[in-house]
Amino acid sequence: MKAPALPADESSRLTELRELNILNTPDEERFDRLTRLARRMFGVPLALVSLVEEDHLWNKSIAGNGSRTTPRDISFCGHALLQEDVMVVENALADPRFHDNPLALNSESPVIFYAGCPLRTPGGVKVGTLCIVDHQPRAFDDEDKHTLRDLAAMAESELVAFQNATSDELTQITNRRGFMALGQIALNEYQKQQRRASLTFLDLDRFKAINDTLGHREGDRALMDFADAMKMSFCQADLFARLGGDEFVVLFDGLSKADAEAALTRFRAQLQQQTRTLERRYRLQFSSGVVEFDPAHPQSLQQLLADSDAQMYRAKSSKKPR
Repeated sequence: MKAPALPADESSRLTELRELNILNTPDEERFDRLTRLARRMFGVPLALVSLVEEDHLWNKSIAGNGSRTTPRDISFCGHALLQEDVMVVENALADPRFHDNPLALNSESPVIFYAGCPLRTPGGVKVGTLCIVDHQPRAFDDEDKHTLRDLAAMAESELVAFQNATSDELTQITNRRGFMALGQIALNEYQKQQRRASLTFLDLDRFKAINDTLGHREGDRALMDFADAMKMSFCQADLFARLGGDEFVVLFDGLSKADAEAALTRFRAQLQQQTRTLERRYRLQFSSGVVEFDPAHPQSLQQLLADSDAQMYRAKSSKKPR
């Protein structure tokens, strides 16, 4: 086994890493959505955002069955940190650096395939990786590398910009900017793999009445309640976001339109249960429109949004006022 060497800038690298003030912080959706998306897009059992500390890796985000920390001297990410671009290990057992590595020889969840892209600060200092892992050998082509680079670039933005880049400040879920970027990456991958997906546009009903009668602070709380319900209901969806105001969206990976509508029915029930539990003075309800993505005849994300928005508007218009 070959242990990873230390970068030439190790001292300043550790300083910049620690100045991010992100080590040992709780799980956050803004990172989890990226590892969740990477895991689903590449069809791997594990995806991580790993930060390389002095003697260990600390995983800020884990999608799959992975440990929070790994010794640096046996880590694959320690090697990836030394690269300028994506590091790919298609078969660790055939690689002289890793063939006898304890992670590769783990009988329960061996690291056989690995691909990791270094994460840099604005000054170009590498502090960690966005990586994916499989328990069996696999190929990884140039297009795959390009996709991993795109996801890593978003992880870098989140490291330094925190909530400002792709997260909604109020609800702490993805905002419009993040959704448009991540959503198009996802659609490109669905087309490549000929995998179906569905997009649903959600708009709160009678939200203006909450603001007008109970005040904007209560309106903000209603939006946060709605986002919290989305986090619980759509944790396996690729992306859910607040587009702005009282408009939200969910992009479901692998679901037909009928399956997505069934998921929305379950979401409605959970939303009502949450409102009763919290003893709010209002009922949160919404109108929705669902469109299915056809990988054989792909539409752009903008077109899917427009079509689902139009369906949502028709659904809202058909409701009788109470």
